[in-house]
Parts: sequence; structure tokens; C-alpha cells
Amino acid sequence: MSRTDDVINEAGHRLSTGQMEEVLAGHPDVAECAVIGVADTLKGQLPLGLVVLKSGVDRPAEELAREMVKRVREQIGPVAAFKHISIVKRLPKTRSGKILRGTMVKIADGEDWKMPATIDDPAILEEISSSLHDMGYAK
Repeated sequence: MSRTDDVINEAGHRLSTGQMEEVLAGHPDVAECAVIGVADTLKGQLPLGLVVLKSGVDRPAEELAREMVKRVREQIGPVAAFKHISIVKRLPKTRSGKILRGTMVKIADGEDWKMPATIDDPAILEEISSSLHDMGYAK
């Protein structure tokens, strides 16, 4: 697992986003992914997956999303309530290669955020913001 310390609280259940990432990364069409916990008025937080596909994958996004949701449901269980996936071109990272999950959570939740000084390419955050906005987040 990439991280063991990132846990979200979804309807009283403590869920590891790292474990969900591991399941998503096991999909044959996924190059890399990140799972973040976004605010939800009813459940506290919900897991949201951001997925980068391998080059050459040319399948409908809806079909891929259904497959990934099914994988998480089968391997972690329905308690994960994993339903939200966005397929993106790239993930925001620091120059050392760490994914900026905290910044993505703030963007998704509509909180104020600052451009991290160590970001590799600031334009990626606009792409992520647009993708999250299309899903109903980042208002």
C-alpha cells in the first residue's frame, strides 16, 4: 500500500483510502490513482477516486468507472460506499513525486487553498478543479 495513515470517516466507519487506491491500481487499465475523502452532509466524508489511465486505453469512462466501483465493492465491501470516480489526464504532484491529496481535498470541499511551493506543474490543479467541478464538487 502506498499510505497507511490516510483514513476517512464515512458514516461512522473508518476507511483507508490507501487500501482503496491499492484496489484501483490493480485494475489493468489504471496507470496511477488517488482516493480522497470529500465532505458529505449526511455521511461525513465519501471516498472519491481520481484515476489516470494507461496510454492507449480507449474505453468508455462510464464502463471503466463501473468496473472500478465493482472491484472496490468486492474487495473492500459495500461499507466503503465507493461510487465517485473521475478519470483525469494526470495527478498533481510535488517535484519529488508525492501526490498532493490534501490540496485536492480542499479544492473538492470548496475550501481556501494555497498553491504548494513544491508543486511540479501548477496547471494540473486547474485540470483537477475542473474535473471535480464537473462532478459537483469544487464549488
